[in-house]
Amino acid sequence: MSGLRQLEKPPRRRPRWSRRWALIAAVPLLIAGLTGVARADDDAVVNGCVTSVPDPGTTAPVSICYTVFRPPGASADKPVPLIFDSHGWGGSRATSASAFADFLGAGFGVLSFDQRGFGQSGGQAQLENPDYEGQDVQRLVDLIAGLDWVAKQAPGDPVLGAMGGSYGGGYQFVGAFSELRDRGKTRFDALAPQITWYDLAGSLAPQGVPRSEWPLLLYLAGIPSTANPPVVTTGLLESLATGNFPDSLAAFMAHNGPQWNAGQGRRLDIPVLFGQGITDNLFPLEQGLKNFQNALTPRARAQSIFVGYNGGHTLPSVFPPGSPGAVDVFSSAQAAGDPCSAELGGGDFRKLSLRFFTEQLLGKPTGLGGQGVYHLATLGGRCQTVGSTAASTAIPVGTVSSPVGLGLPQSVPVARGPVTIAGTPTLDADVTSTSPDGRLFMALSVGTSALDAKIVQNNMLPLRQLGGTEQRSGVELPSVAVDVPAGQTLFLTVSPISDLSFAHGSRIPGIMTLRNTVVRLPVVR
Repeated sequence: MSGLRQLEKPPRRRPRWSRRWALIAAVPLLIAGLTGVARADDDAVVNGCVTSVPDPGTTAPVSICYTVFRPPGASADKPVPLIFDSHGWGGSRATSASAFADFLGAGFGVLSFDQRGFGQSGGQAQLENPDYEGQDVQRLVDLIAGLDWVAKQAPGDPVLGAMGGSYGGGYQFVGAFSELRDRGKTRFDALAPQITWYDLAGSLAPQGVPRSEWPLLLYLAGIPSTANPPVVTTGLLESLATGNFPDSLAAFMAHNGPQWNAGQGRRLDIPVLFGQGITDNLFPLEQGLKNFQNALTPRARAQSIFVGYNGGHTLPSVFPPGSPGAVDVFSSAQAAGDPCSAELGGGDFRKLSLRFFTEQLLGKPTGLGGQGVYHLATLGGRCQTVGSTAASTAIPVGTVSSPVGLGLPQSVPVARGPVTIAGTPTLDADVTSTSPDGRLFMALSVGTSALDAKIVQNNMLPLRQLGGTEQRSGVELPSVAVDVPAGQTLFLTVSPISDLSFAHGSRIPGIMTLRNTVVRLPVVR
């Protein structure tokens, strides 16, 4: 969801603000009826806005502004598929054809748009709500369906794909799922979302424990465009004061993601290329895995590709210390960050996306394989392909006891190397807390001893126990992909404090004890 330039670098560099505003000044938007259009001299780049539904509690229609790029040779006699693109949180659309030179050169049209609350679009962000952003996307699809140079499967049904990362992945799901809800079928034919969420509230506050650094950074990123709605402002203040994720925010986000649609029985029956950051500690790997497993029909999964890489929304884990080498996939460290895209598509995720859309939308075979399984980058930069990410090997580790509220992390040995783990580990235990709201932060770590063990791929998840004793089964630990070499050990690290959830540990100190603890690992055989 983050569009912060220093935290999440997009696949293509957006034009600088000065350049964007210069373009806006030179080519003003004309808003009239459903669409307003301002044309470039050669008609290959068109700017405009569609009129969409008002914000909640208001009556004024909201303008959603876009730029359409027509590739050379596209015409009513030679129509081409089109791909939507949109920005991360705090960003805005691309208005220069150079941003999509590779897709335009391959014969795709592109529509890039400012999401509600950002750029030139009006309104306030509703965080990808199907009744608001979902309607915005549908209005844009209607617009594209009326262009004679865009290929159609039927009247009103364009040949259509979508790409974008973070919040730019969220629009893809809200658009496709809102059409499935409202029309019985989506007009999107293929998607390529990156580093986006399955459960928005569960990402920002797993088990109701806020990831304090990320909500604050995201809120600050929304201030310049006044995108933050009032409920987000009050909710953030409440979470900082109480250490809990407010019910008001949970209700506001209840429908805003694939999890809600899956709970309503909806599944997308189209191929999807997933790119998910394994070192992402805002929308972690498990969010992408759940999208692949729960948001698609079995037929769609068999046609889809899942790629996990070391990158995404990556803040360092300082306490407890995280693994070195957890890089942003869009940095210069492409080879170490995203080996699976290189193996599958011959380059980075952008090139893999182009091959994917070439096959799915143009119908041109490229020899692309890897459908129906998971391709995960290990921390060391190797691509591990697995057919399942479920925990399969149970290892008893006995009793683990830790202070909550204050104290130091501790690491308990689980398995000696060499061993490869790829997927979602889980934990079973009888959990007791002397604090009325006990909170421990847990993760797998690797080191030669408990003293030098580092959190794998910089992500922790809370274990929350509201006093007393409870038998817990299937508690998820952060999903990982790691080769534990000979001479090193895989540990279970538990800590009363995690810097990513700063000030959101237990407010009342106490002791949490895990008895009869069993760690279940997705061991690669």
